Amino acid sequence: MTLAHQFFAVAAGAVILGSPASGQEGEKPEIPADLVEDAHVREELAINEFTAPSIAKIFESLEALAPLPILKFQRDPAAKMPLNRADLAVELGFLIADGFLVVQAGELGKVEDLAADLTRYGKALGAGERVNRHAASLLESARKQDVPTLKMELANTQKDVELELVALRDADLAHLISMGGWIRALQVSSDAVANQFSEPRAKEIMREDIADYYSAIVGGLEPRISERPNFLAMRDIFAGLRTEMTMEDGQAPTKERVEEIHKQAAKLVELAHQRQEGP
Repeated sequence: MTLAHQFFAVAAGAVILGSPASGQEGEKPEIPADLVEDAHVREELAINEFTAPSIAKIFESLEALAPLPILKFQRDPAAKMPLNRADLAVELGFLIADGFLVVQAGELGKVEDLAADLTRYGKALGAGERVNRHAASLLESARKQDVPTLKMELANTQKDVELELVALRDADLAHLISMGGWIRALQVSSDAVANQFSEPRAKEIMREDIADYYSAIVGGLEPRISERPNFLAMRDIFAGLRTEMTMEDGQAPTKERVEEIHKQAAKLVELAHQRQEGP
């Protein structure tokens, strides 16, 4: 194990022993297997229990639904960043997800603004130096229209911020970044399926395992986050989505069910953007 790996192992160990959320409602749930990225490296860093689903893997699972209606769900960047770190983390997850949407839609002219926003949010979370490196590569890759590298840098942005948060004993925030990414992906993908419905397409978003994972994660956050009204409401919606997405043997997804999932995803987006004043 390298010196850097030893550092992060120690940092993660401190989080395991000292996190306010640990033991609160049992152990962290297992990440759905297809959303784990670089599992060997993460295990070597000893942060496998505190790592979060990869936003890159989330979007890989949605490639069958392309093209996704990014233009319909474009977001204007907030003029003012949130003061609360949990809100910063959720919104950073939205930004990384927006990056994958922009790249998939071929809207590479929007990468410059995205890179600037990623840099601002990364700095506010204490991971500015790491994010700066990826932002520079994003800009260069956009100029070269190098889509594979753009996707790789977006994935690495999440992983590097995650490492920094674990070292700072803010592992909960890593989960909130990933959660923001999935909420954004679900909002866009459920609309795509509702408007071009087929059973195979609908099955791509019937991920009760992911909904169940985030329901458990939100419930296990430290109380100053998990007991906020918007997070309580999000946990209820995740639990409801788990039921909505679960298909019994022989049962097929319907357009009506997909439309309901999209409706709940829109509520999650609205709740996720409710800010709390102060850190």
